[in-house]
Amino acid sequence: MDLGLKHKGVIVMAASSGLGKAIACEFAREQARVMLFSSSEEKLRKSRADIEAETGNKPEYCVGDITKARDIKQMVAAAVEKFGGVYVLVNNTGGPPAGTFDTFDDDDWQRAYELTLLSYIRAVREVLPHMRAAGGGRILCSTSSSIKAVLDNLILSNTFRSGVAGLAKTLSQELGKDGILVNVIGPGRIDTPRIEQLDKIRADRTGVSKEELQQNTFKTIPLGRYGRPEEYGKVAVFLCSQANTYTTGQSILVDGGLIKAV
Repeated sequence: MDLGLKHKGVIVMAASSGLGKAIACEFAREQARVMLFSSSEEKLRKSRADIEAETGNKPEYCVGDITKARDIKQMVAAAVEKFGGVYVLVNNTGGPPAGTFDTFDDDDWQRAYELTLLSYIRAVREVLPHMRAAGGGRILCSTSSSIKAVLDNLILSNTFRSGVAGLAKTLSQELGKDGILVNVIGPGRIDTPRIEQLDKIRADRTGVSKEELQQNTFKTIPLGRYGRPEEYGKVAVFLCSQANTYTTGQSILVDGGLIKAV
């Protein structure tokens, strides 16, 4: 299937590692022109080198703080200058700290909002004029399986990831006339450093080893394993491709069947 992404301008937020890097790699494999964005230049350089080695396609990158409006604005401007436009925006970010309601004060809530929801709003605001001028585009918001079933000890993420789903659904209604498709993708248990960190927290809290906890988790997943980052990336790329012409306003989980909610 031709996904129609060759030479298309693509921005992937938080792309120096984890799921963002996996998504960027799959876009590069389709010969898109990819802009990586993250706060660590060292990690971005490694991500770029890894992606080039894997795909033969060398991404661009821009260093910045995802919680700063100025940095997002500069990154989008750089992508437009280099690529001549932006066809795809993949909103992505690492998650806020784990914890329960009593763990967090106002500053914690504010930081989680700026990281997990406001950054997405700002990025959409910056790319919209360019997508409209080009006659269309794709916006994908990476969230969490918590948009379907909340996760224990992750109240900050549960709250603002659900806000992202509401934002995307509304944008899909407002932007359809502009030829811009907007969807949400959420991971279940994908084998990334973030999941390793959360598993260690869960294991310490329940008094079992991380390995035992993971084996017990595998039993709750119909496919019997954690997902691979590239499996998540491939679904993301399809939703953002020209092969997808009629799916918008949807929230799709890549979770191996873990979440039972419809």
